[in-house]
Amino acid sequence: MEHIGRGLVAIKVEKGVYVGWRLLGTEPADFAFNLYRDGEKVNAAPIRTSTNYLDERGTLESTYTVRPVFGEEELEESAPVSVWSSNYHSVPLRKPEGGVTPAGEEYTYSANDASVGDVDGDGEYEIILKWDPSNSHDNAHSGYTGNAYLDAYKLDGRFLWRIDLGRNIRAGAHYTQFLVYDFDGDGKAEIACKTADGTVDGTGQVIGDPDADYRNERGFILEGPEFLTVFDGLTGRALATTDYDPPRGDVSAWGDSKGNRVDRFLACVAYLDGVRPSLVMCRGYYTRSVLAAFNWRDGELTKVWTFDSNNPGYAGYAGQGNHSVAVADVDGDGMDEIVYGSCVIDHDGTGLYVTGLGHGDAMHVGSLDPSRPGLEVYQVHENPSDKGIEVHDARTGEILWGLPTSTDIGRGLAADIDPRYDGAEVWSSDHWKQGGFGLYNIRGEKISDVTPQSFNFAIWWDGDLLRELLDHEYDPDTGIGEGRIYKWDYEKERLITLMTPEGTRSNNGTKGNPCLQADLFGDWREEVIWRSADSTELRIYSTTEVTEHRIHTLMHDPVYRLSVAWQNVCYNQPPHPGFYLGHGMEQPPAPAIYVTKHNEGTEK
Repeated sequence: MEHIGRGLVAIKVEKGVYVGWRLLGTEPADFAFNLYRDGEKVNAAPIRTSTNYLDERGTLESTYTVRPVFGEEELEESAPVSVWSSNYHSVPLRKPEGGVTPAGEEYTYSANDASVGDVDGDGEYEIILKWDPSNSHDNAHSGYTGNAYLDAYKLDGRFLWRIDLGRNIRAGAHYTQFLVYDFDGDGKAEIACKTADGTVDGTGQVIGDPDADYRNERGFILEGPEFLTVFDGLTGRALATTDYDPPRGDVSAWGDSKGNRVDRFLACVAYLDGVRPSLVMCRGYYTRSVLAAFNWRDGELTKVWTFDSNNPGYAGYAGQGNHSVAVADVDGDGMDEIVYGSCVIDHDGTGLYVTGLGHGDAMHVGSLDPSRPGLEVYQVHENPSDKGIEVHDARTGEILWGLPTSTDIGRGLAADIDPRYDGAEVWSSDHWKQGGFGLYNIRGEKISDVTPQSFNFAIWWDGDLLRELLDHEYDPDTGIGEGRIYKWDYEKERLITLMTPEGTRSNNGTKGNPCLQADLFGDWREEVIWRSADSTELRIYSTTEVTEHRIHTLMHDPVYRLSVAWQNVCYNQPPHPGFYLGHGMEQPPAPAIYVTKHNEGTEK
């Protein structure tokens, strides 16, 4: 996995300065630390029970560093950091100019989904941001769209490059699935995504025919070549381009002839050999489902395998895909599987199992029930059935329990929000609308008739081990809203607003997701990136609550890190770790990882 630095962050609070830092996945759980302010040690004894500290003598002018302590010896000092004046850090953006479609319709741009990777090998994440035009479309809707762009920014706001995906890549949540990861293990992240004739890389070089225009009169792109390109993360330069696989082929063979089902794309990163990452590009989920795995190694892009539900023996896998995807080693063999919704594709490109419950909009994969070995999947489904809401074993597909539904379930969430019950609690948007489905524990026991009115994201934010709820204040007129973080009051059965980040906006309509949620710096708790209302900046919010809980950085847990890599794909879902993180948890095992540093080979 990637080498990342200490991630030190210092934030001014009422009673001083809050300071947080990472415990890396390669470090022992009992590592101690010394914290320094302006070169003077702050703590009397080495800090052993947490990775944060409230320095009551800190000021806005202070500068902090931290040193790990092994035995009696202090080790390498972190890079120094200054103090934030508020609980968010601003990253200025270069907003693209709007345009006019061939139909004469004007459009503008908003910052949309984001991902992170260390593109220059300095141990600090950079942000890769997608710009979405105001006329982006779901595949079910016709119409021209503006071009989609990908930008790269340093955390200090330095602009690195822009990739223009061009007129032959339609803009919308179902089209532009971009992956940011260190695919070749050289210590620097690459970017991989679908491209086409007219895509312009970050150095200004055009891929394919710059004059080609394959848009039909309805705005769909149903002919012309399709490519897969790997870009250099530091410069945006196209490193390799090949034919996109899975290919389009006969449009009508995917379920309709208008271009709806043929252009449903997903993508993910998976350690298919258990050692090095591969990229997996996917097409289709309502009917035919095809996944193709690639390796980017030693400057070459090579295909590893293709899974196709049209192949003999796999007919049952058709129509079982979700609007999202997850990756985890579900069968314990040390190699990752792709959880494609109601089916799982094994690390070698064969089908592992299928539940047969069909397509769904929301899914959560993780250790949701600490009393059971392995991982669980909580999934809500589009087709009404006696198990339209269900939990199943991630290894075998065995349905552990389910609830009947009579409608398409749009959203569902799994998070530990009530300490009176072991494991995660689960609920859905249908629970609330139907008035009486209520809240359930992970074993399917109803624990409340009241449903939390927040169904989108969950985040570890305050000082306890329960998860908070990340959402937005939905505006029905615009389909977006100002960001929110809520706490579920399990005794009074109501939401309590913990944070109202004024002037922010959510993405992707009712999904209410931020640009990105991840453990970007500080201790094990998560940060959230929202865009400002005018998309002139990204705001990275971090907690300032002191906690005595001490966990390795979540970005060194493989399931969580890969969740961050696929978070931007289609209908965004929150990341989950591969171990149980919640009230009453046991100390998780140390990650079985080694890290790669740029120009230094591998370091174990």
